[in-house]
Amino acid sequence: MNKSKTINFKSFGEGEPVIILHGLLGMLDNWQSFARKLSENYQVILLDQRNHGKSFHSDEFNYELLAFDLKAFMDSQAIDQASLIGHSMGGKTILAFLKHFRAQVSKPIIVDMSPKRHAGGHEEIFKALLNLPLHEINSRKEATAWLMNALNSETLVLFLLKNLGRDPQKGFFWKANIKSLWDNYNQILEAIIRETPYQESILFVKGGRSDYIDITAETLINTDYPNHIMKTIDDAGHWIHADKPEALLEIVKEYLRN
Repeated sequence: MNKSKTINFKSFGEGEPVIILHGLLGMLDNWQSFARKLSENYQVILLDQRNHGKSFHSDEFNYELLAFDLKAFMDSQAIDQASLIGHSMGGKTILAFLKHFRAQVSKPIIVDMSPKRHAGGHEEIFKALLNLPLHEINSRKEATAWLMNALNSETLVLFLLKNLGRDPQKGFFWKANIKSLWDNYNQILEAIIRETPYQESILFVKGGRSDYIDITAETLINTDYPNHIMKTIDDAGHWIHADKPEALLEIVKEYLRN
């Protein structure tokens, strides 16, 4: 666990900067393959947001804090302006960032997320993660079996297990600050409210098999982001970058070029 207030990151390529932010319980590793391909034309920077991956842990967690974390990171790297790509929770971080630091964003791209408040749906996941007896687990195989019994989804379990680390002396631990994320879960679901519409261009990419951008969300996007572009990748769920990485890459490249 990183106890200092540092943000873990990795950088690929050279050129105009593009910063990518992962979703809830994700980490920068989830986007490395995508970043390498995009870095043929740009400097692509992947971040672990606070309480995720190798970045610092905090009891406090909300989108205002995440937006200011991003601002502090950009300042630390002398990045005056960057294009931003955010998936799910990372998308809301970008929407919050736009409220405060619009001039520092070249092109914002929101992947399968909207500004509306969401109803939840991660309760069973957090219950399983918090109840997994880490000090009794002797192998990743045991952890996999335990979580499969609780969640019954191989894809989900393999995704979550990327958060499982192992210390030679202390045994298994969660890289993500699971307790803080659960304690602040209501903040993660919260809406990003604008006082005035965002008049610049912004790209939303929707998974055709995902329900995150529904009719209510589209209505809110139309009101708050009147000059937005909406692209749908039909045969993709919420994790578009895993389901249809090439299709997402082409959409992102086209938007960044234009």
